[in-house]
Amino acid sequence: MVSAPADLLLCDMRLPDGDGGALFRRLQQDAPQALPPTLFITAHARVEEAVDLLKCGAADYLVKPVDPQQLISRIFELCRCEACEDWRERTPLGVSPAMRELEQHLHSVIRHPDTPVLLLGETGVGKEVVARRLHELQGGEGRMVALNCAAVPEGLIEAELFGHRRGAFTGADRDRAGVFEQAAGGTLLLDEIGDMPAMMQAKLLRALQDRAVTPVGESEPVAIRARLVFATHRDLREEVTMGRFREDLYYRINVVSLRIPPLRERREDIIWLAERFLAEQERAQPSQPRRLSEEAREALLAHDWPGQVRELRHAIERACVFANGPVIGAEDLLPEQYAQVPEGSEFELQRHLGAAEREHLERALVAHDWHITRTAESLGLSRKGLWQKMRRHALRRPGDGRK
Repeated sequence: MVSAPADLLLCDMRLPDGDGGALFRRLQQDAPQALPPTLFITAHARVEEAVDLLKCGAADYLVKPVDPQQLISRIFELCRCEACEDWRERTPLGVSPAMRELEQHLHSVIRHPDTPVLLLGETGVGKEVVARRLHELQGGEGRMVALNCAAVPEGLIEAELFGHRRGAFTGADRDRAGVFEQAAGGTLLLDEIGDMPAMMQAKLLRALQDRAVTPVGESEPVAIRARLVFATHRDLREEVTMGRFREDLYYRINVVSLRIPPLRERREDIIWLAERFLAEQERAQPSQPRRLSEEAREALLAHDWPGQVRELRHAIERACVFANGPVIGAEDLLPEQYAQVPEGSEFELQRHLGAAEREHLERALVAHDWHITRTAESLGLSRKGLWQKMRRHALRRPGDGRK
């Protein structure tokens, strides 16, 4: 038994005096509180057993021979100690190939601090998170400032952007720096740029061309010294066509555009994000640790998350509030879908069919050592068809986030 609180359990599937899986299940039954994240080391021949342990609540597994750097990285990602928490602040944006590629693009962008960046993606997909990561990578002495253009009344947006001087208008009883000045030396994110009023689009264009802003009530311009990031959920090309967004401004901000894919296109990130949000909740409420049940994990992967990462975060937070006990079920995460679902209903049948398909695919991939062409042939699928199913079920070669 674990005699003192642990931050991480690292266990081999094959122990000198027993079986790692059996030990894990016994600890789950006997431990007075939820186990810390558990990472298994296994041989190829026992991968299916390790997958079963993931369904029971294990955090992950690595296949022998284990790359030492990969092992160290995974320990840092899972461990609950303060040192690892500091490291996690610098962890990737996600484990899916799409998010790893996006991270690589950010490393390229930081070499060009004067080049504007346009972030595209659905509402709630994490555009501000990506902007903050760019800010962290960029460094500098300034801070990141974010302004939602859609949330500022049209009559106040100029003063919010450019600032104002005392006496510039009724109520301006002191000088106030706009967001361009506030972000000097750092990063300025103008979110929902597609919702900016037409009048301000022209003034913003002039500011970007001159690399300077003029506060309301001031005659002397102030130089722009911030990395400029713009974000929108709208199709700006269509907005230009419809006459709602200036074409010249569009080309001015659309120098480097980065698309953040929705969760339904990167299901590999869903469980990873859910575990991170669970860890946040546990740090806030350490006396109420929670873990995801097998059904909860299947529900997370099956849901399309129209509200994106924001919806997922709220689902985890809500489940931590209402779950009866330490184990979170599917009905805690998505009560409107899973509460009181009649056994044998069509929805229940589809859920079980999806779980069976995932298990069948994973078994075939393991049998063919994750060789895509051979696996596809054995299943009677095309390579593209297999890739699509793997993406839907968040299947990837163990330890390789790039596959």
